[in-house]
This record gives sequence, structure tokens and C-alpha cells, in this order.
Amino acid sequence: MTFPLLIDTDPGVDDALAILMAHRQADVVGLSIAAGNVGLAHTVTNGLKLVEVIGAQTPVFAGCPVPLVLPAEDAAFVHGADGFGDTGYLPASRGAADEHAVEAILRLSREHAGELTLVALAPLTNLALALRLDPQLPSRVRRLVVMGGAVTGRGNTHLVPAEFNIGFDPEAAHVVFAGWPQFDLVDWEACVRHAMDFAWFDRVVSAADPRAQFYAAISRKARRFNETHGRGGMIVADALAMAVALDPSIVRTAEKRHVAIELNGTTTRGATVVDWEGRLARPANANIVLEVDQARFEALVAGALGGA
Repeated sequence: MTFPLLIDTDPGVDDALAILMAHRQADVVGLSIAAGNVGLAHTVTNGLKLVEVIGAQTPVFAGCPVPLVLPAEDAAFVHGADGFGDTGYLPASRGAADEHAVEAILRLSREHAGELTLVALAPLTNLALALRLDPQLPSRVRRLVVMGGAVTGRGNTHLVPAEFNIGFDPEAAHVVFAGWPQFDLVDWEACVRHAMDFAWFDRVVSAADPRAQFYAAISRKARRFNETHGRGGMIVADALAMAVALDPSIVRTAEKRHVAIELNGTTTRGATVVDWEGRLARPANANIVLEVDQARFEALVAGALGGA
């Protein structure tokens, strides 16, 4: 039985895999797009192309082109200048919807009140603005899953404790983390622990399915980056978050803690600060995913690319 799912995303190689997974398992009611991995023009174009490859009619809503307050560097050095590995694919035949992503988030939350799962794979700019416009938004969303943060300070940006999505727009993350009572958090460190073996990944993307062929092409640059930077396998962070959203039962270990965002530190801006010991006496807002069933995660990935 499928369920309505809205993806806030900045495609992005790992976003692409997550979106492929979602369309196999859920009723994807829209992609709300932000800047992040690359600029908004590319992330919107990538979202449209991916929907076309899938053969879906999922609406794509263009959102925020910049962070709320300060400019930020993108991750084109990992994903390619176009976000999809500089493959030079032909653009999709249709364009983005006229509705702004923030307005779409609010509308869809009303149309699917109490049923909608929202998966945030991008910097949280769109979601923060939606929350500021309507603080009642969380009451209408059944579940929010966020890919972001580094819960013990082992991030992936030039500021050691920060993870990219949070570090790109810390103010937006602060708005969401402070204003959303309960959400699932899939952090960068969990994604590193659940990297996929390179040989296994290569076999899966070599399938004859058009989705696998497209993903093989757009992921080559990111795969080389993972291998040449000493990572133990292919890290597909957004895919892990999507797996948790699609099948919560794959989570083996999680801990509920209060998580806040550091905004001012010279070397810690964008850090996710976890109150592991409960010293602040604040309600736990985040269900921090620590471990999932790796085999079931990989089965979801393989299925999205045409495997068994």
C-alpha cells in the first residue's frame, strides 16, 4: 500500500537514487527543489529529467535559489558542475510547475493532512520558509525525515563538525530543528557507516534497466570521488534517508535526543549539537538513526534500479 510522499531535494547524484527509490514504493506527490549540491537552475533541470527517466508525471516545483542569510559554496566538485556528473544529457521535455516550492509544500500538506511523509534531502531553506509562513505545518505532516548533520562532529565540509546540507544554510536548519516537534534524523556519519561496497554498487548499476543505465552515467564522477578520497564504499546519503522513510522497520538502532544548530562559531558554524546527556532538559526533537539493516537497505537500492 503506497502513501503520499513529498521530497524536498537538490538533485544531486544521491538525491537521484533516493527519488528513484521513492517512485517505486510511494505515491510521490511532488519534488520541491532548492539550491544546494549545485545551483537552482541545474537542480530543477535534474529533477525534471529524473522524473522523465522514471516515466512519471510528478510535479517539480522550483524553490529557493540561495540560503536564507549568507552565501554558501555548492558541491559541484563531487556531483559535477551540472549536479549529474556532467553527462550532457538532453533536458526533459516539460518544465517546472508555476507554483513556488514553498507554496507547494504548504498546499500539499493541507491536501494530504495527517497522511503526508516529507523527506528533506536538501538544505532546509524551502522547509524553513514554509514553517515561517505557517507554523502549523508540522501538525499536518505525518512524518518528517531529514538527511543532515553529523551527530558526533565528523562532518564533510571545510568546517570540520558540519555536514553539507546543514552547513549550506544553518539558519534554515535552526528554524526547522527549533520549530518541528519530532523528526527522524539520518546524519552523515550514519551514511558513512552504511556505504555500499564498490563492487556491489558497480554490479547493480550495470543492469540493463534504463534507470540503472542513467544512474550509472550520472554517478561515475561521484563514484570516483568516493574511491579516490579513501571512502570505504559508495556513500549515497540521501538514499539511506529515503530507505528509512520508505521502511521504518529497517532501523535497528536509534536514539531520541534534543538537537540544535550552531550558528555563530568560527570553526563550528552549521554543526548539529546533540544533547546526548540530557543536560539542557529540553524535549527530544530528533530520532537519530544510528544503524539500519544493510541488506534491506541495499535491496531497496537494487530494486529502484531494476534489480530483484
